[in-house]
Order: sequence, then structure tokens, then C-alpha cells
Amino acid sequence: MADNMEMWLQKAEVLIEALPYIREFNGKKIVVKYGGSAMTDSHLKKSVIKDVALLKLVGFKPIIVHGGGKEISKWVRMSGQEPEFINGLRVTDEKTMEVAEMVLNKVNKGLVQYMESNGVRAAGISGKDGATLMVQKKLAGNKDIGYVGEVTKVDTELIDTLIEKDFVPVICPIGLGEEDFKSYNINADDAACAIASAVGAEKLAFLSDIEGVYRDPLDPTSLISELTIPEAEDFLASGNAGGGMLPKIQNCISAIKSGVSRVHILDGRIEHCLLLEFFTNKGIGTAIIGDNESRYYNEHE
Repeated sequence: MADNMEMWLQKAEVLIEALPYIREFNGKKIVVKYGGSAMTDSHLKKSVIKDVALLKLVGFKPIIVHGGGKEISKWVRMSGQEPEFINGLRVTDEKTMEVAEMVLNKVNKGLVQYMESNGVRAAGISGKDGATLMVQKKLAGNKDIGYVGEVTKVDTELIDTLIEKDFVPVICPIGLGEEDFKSYNINADDAACAIASAVGAEKLAFLSDIEGVYRDPLDPTSLISELTIPEAEDFLASGNAGGGMLPKIQNCISAIKSGVSRVHILDGRIEHCLLLEFFTNKGIGTAIIGDNESRYYNEHE
């Protein structure tokens, strides 16, 4: 009986710890960029969707933006082609674009299905719907890599309408060319940043396959919990942000300069990582914060 009572008291403490955060973000928009292992591991996928469902049910206004790169590569190979990347961007000819759109829409509706199974109304759209994401052709260096788009305009009307009607928007990163109105594949990180900025999101969370930003990529104890914009810019200048972290941090900085208060880089391989970051005093991962944000935001009394 005593053991059971201790367990229930611990659960009560967790709920009390979450209370200030629930109050703080009630009615606020948050954007979750969903990718990495959390999309390919069915157990993690269910965990993330349950987190988003809980955020919605306690008063947050979540928006999911997802990728599907690994799945696209698999289907490109099945179609007889070999995936090709230049500067981290997928070379996307007309046939690859057809595969990418098919795969992303399949992933999109699968996430909607998971969300609905958790009692939360969701609506899956692409950036083409309502001309939500308009793009221009994006080059890799000076090389044309096909139907790859850079977001030039975000029309939030459809997203806002879905939120007002109590749906969670689930958005796949396909946009419309502003000149030719053809389909363009958009880097999901870029799409999430553009959407978070346009809707005035309070938070933007990237789910990735790393714990966060390391001061020394070879030292797992050098995880950085928080960075201000000047600190993030200094870190980029230091040359320690290698691989895929460089564009991710650049995206974080851009989002905050466009009005997002805090951007989180989280390890999507950790079950319930969103709840641990949003509802606990210590949090996990790395937060990049705006000038007007308190340094240790998670330290409520």
C-alpha cells in the first residue's frame, strides 16, 4: 500500500510540475517538425502523436509539419532510380517529384489516422492546398536540381481555419511554384520554419536523431541546453556545427528573427520527448531563444 501511495504521489508531482506550462501556453500555437526515427519506428510514432494529442487536449494549438525523406528514397529505388543529393538537397526530376508527392501524402494521412485514433480531430493538407506554400526554384550552389522549392510566401488562411474549427493541421512540405504552379518538394525544416513564422507560433520543435546541439560534436557531455541568437551565431562561426546541424541552426535563428519565441531541437528517439521538454523544469535537448525570452525559462518556482 505504501509503495502504491508513493507511486501516486510521484504522478501527482508530475502533474503539478506541468501546471505552470499548461497555463503559460494555453491557446498558443506551437509547430512540431516531425522527422527522423520518430517517423520510421512505429512505437515512437505513436508516442509522438500521443504527445501532440495531449498538448491539444490541454489547450495548446499544435501544427505538425512532417518530412518523409527515408520513405521517399525507398520508393525512388523501387521505381528504378537511385536517390541523388547535392549539398543535402534531393535532386528532384519530374518522376522523383511524383514519387515524393505520393509518399508524402501517404505519410500525411497515416499521421492523421494516428491522431484521430487518439481522440483528436486532424486534417492533412499539403502546401498546395489553399496555396498555403508558394515557392520559387531552389538551387544547390548554382546547380538546378529540379522541382525543389524555396518558400516565398505562406498563406495562413487554411491553417487558421482548421485551428479555429478545432482541427490539428498536419502539413506535408509540397508547395506550388509561384510562376508555373507546378508541385515542388520543400525541405521539411524550411517549411516548418516558414509556417511557424507566418502563424506567429510561440514554439517550434524539431524532432531529430540527435540529443541537441553539442559544443564539441565528438564529446557527448558537451550538450548545450540554451543558446541566445548571438551565441548561436557565434557557434555557427566557430565551425563546430557540422553536417545537418548547420542548416538546422540557421533555420532556428531565422524563425526567431521572424517572431517565434523559442525553438527546440529534441531527440525524437526519446519517448515522449515533447512532454519532457514542454512540461518539466529541466527539459531536454537544446533551446534557442529570442532576446526577450528569459534565460532559464524552465525554472519555475
